[in-house]
Amino acid sequence: MAPNFIKAQEAAGAVGPMSSFPVVYKYDEKVTWYFDMSASTFAETEDLYIWIWSPSEPDAGNWEHSSDFAKLKYEGNKIWSFTLTPTVYFSKTPAEIAASAGFWFRLKNFNGSKQSEVANMPYTDFSSFYTSNELIRSYPSKPLIDKPVSILFNSNLKEGFAGVPSVHFHSGLNNWAVLQEYQAWLPEISEKTKLKDLGNGFYRMDLIPQQYYNPPAGFVMENITFLMVAKDWTTNSGDQIIYAGEFIPPPPPSFSFFPLQISQRDFLGMSRKNNEVGVNKLIYTITAGTKTFSGEFSGGTTEIKGFVNLVTELNGLSNLNEIHVLVKDNKDKTISDTMIPLKTLDK
Repeated sequence: MAPNFIKAQEAAGAVGPMSSFPVVYKYDEKVTWYFDMSASTFAETEDLYIWIWSPSEPDAGNWEHSSDFAKLKYEGNKIWSFTLTPTVYFSKTPAEIAASAGFWFRLKNFNGSKQSEVANMPYTDFSSFYTSNELIRSYPSKPLIDKPVSILFNSNLKEGFAGVPSVHFHSGLNNWAVLQEYQAWLPEISEKTKLKDLGNGFYRMDLIPQQYYNPPAGFVMENITFLMVAKDWTTNSGDQIIYAGEFIPPPPPSFSFFPLQISQRDFLGMSRKNNEVGVNKLIYTITAGTKTFSGEFSGGTTEIKGFVNLVTELNGLSNLNEIHVLVKDNKDKTISDTMIPLKTLDK
């Protein structure tokens, strides 16, 4: 249950898609959580803090003045991140965290006057890999070029890896079309390609293909081809391949007024669907004869929708046959600049 600190806060909306880097991790490893708040009313300029009460409540007693250690980092495009080592942050053992209810939290501003809905950070238990007798396992199984992927390797299933000082990722995209070779004589490349040693012959490689390989613009990733190699190239895993997931681009934004015919005694509706990341408001300015008035509607990525009461706003104005409607988003981009005819009313 959430702590009983709720007073008269402004509801900022739900926490959007969440992710982590690495994709899979142990509770005693450093990890960065990412929160997509593009559908919320938090502004890009706001400082956000995490208030988490499970597995423990590190910032207990500070709802109205969050501690610096609970502050999130702004990543751009209304995505915030939080880096932690769970066992350290929650002062719990891995077993205690595993036995808890999970990572339950809200995101909030400094003084708690604005807060998200309650959310739970998902955690992927990958312990089954240790007994699965699989050489390679990928999380997700079909990665995307711009999203993180964690690749697990069980070196116990290949001869020659016992006692090697390190294991490296010799790889490429689309059957080696774009390369990131393991070059042992280059320290920076050696470090970049080095797998994380999980102990007992198990290793993990964490990367975001777009950043790791830096392919040309417009490149479509079909697969990741690779070898896991010992530091001195004395042995390797043999050729491996992971097939990419299908990238489905989001539908383009669409804007409309409704109904199709209006008079000055109607409500004018407007809707914009499939909004870009960070777009959460429509700001309108309507000019009708000598009168100009403005307003705004809030929403999220899926849709921003609202109605303008022309009955009230245009009351007392005569001989109107059209109105000028300018609609912008909260990033000052013009969405519509339109003259809308008004039906003539019977007297």
